[in-house]
Amino acid sequence: MDTLNPNWFLRARLKTRQLLLLIALDEQRNIHRAAEVLHMTQPAASKQIKDLEEMLDVKLFDRLPRGMEPTLYGETMIRHARMALTSLSLAHDDVMALKSGLVGQVEVGVIMTPAMSLLPQAIARIKQQAPLLRIGVHLESSNTLLDMLERGTLDFMIGRILERDNSSHLIYEELTEEPACAVARPGHPLLSNDALQLRDLAGLGWVLPPQGSILRHRCDMMFRRAGLEPPANVVDSTALLLITALLAQTDMLHVMPIDVARYYQSLNVLAILPIELPFKMDAFGIIRQHDHLLSPGANLLLTAVRNAAKEVY
Repeated sequence: MDTLNPNWFLRARLKTRQLLLLIALDEQRNIHRAAEVLHMTQPAASKQIKDLEEMLDVKLFDRLPRGMEPTLYGETMIRHARMALTSLSLAHDDVMALKSGLVGQVEVGVIMTPAMSLLPQAIARIKQQAPLLRIGVHLESSNTLLDMLERGTLDFMIGRILERDNSSHLIYEELTEEPACAVARPGHPLLSNDALQLRDLAGLGWVLPPQGSILRHRCDMMFRRAGLEPPANVVDSTALLLITALLAQTDMLHVMPIDVARYYQSLNVLAILPIELPFKMDAFGIIRQHDHLLSPGANLLLTAVRNAAKEVY
């Protein structure tokens, strides 16, 4: 027999009972006592060991007057038998944990951009595997989500890790940077201007995030670096329902992450202006608590998010 073949044990029909007998013999060093432990007859136990020795074409035990002593081959098989049975035991535990996780609950926080494509894709896959897994999704700013994560309300979040005094206990896995773009209503006069410059936009009406937000600060600094005054004709809002309605009825502009803009452009709600804005939002990623043990269901969703991120980004 070719013992180098990784499937030799399948061809030889190696039995779990033989692995258990090897371990019992190692512990008892006596075929009679080992057979008793496994509720076998001594002849049946002897035959199991003899069959195994014939399979491997080696002697596993020396039969001595005082009992049985494993040979070098025997010690090797005993070690692997213990590893195999431990692995099977862990497999059972994992399956039981997954079964309970598949009908459990996961709470995940997300900022806007990954909420548009990444998280829905991950959830869609998980729901095929685990239709009874309840998934709660919280769409908020990174600051709000970090507070929820630290209170234990969330299993994990997809957002930005901000400068905080108590962030050392957080695990951060960066996913991607977040470019921004300018948007307007479909049919806006600027959409046909292929030579659009930042100075063409500064004096127009804008709907922007409120003063003090990261995006507003970056937007204002973008104009200042170009030697321009930031827009003065501004409506402050982050409410997308209001923003899209306002843009539809006016020639105002808005700045948003490009993935979000592409989604609204695909629905013909907004259009992306033909200008590359010289700034990006901070990168975002998966954030979780260092000492928080995830449930099997939460681990399933986390893995699905990582896999989807490889495709989306």
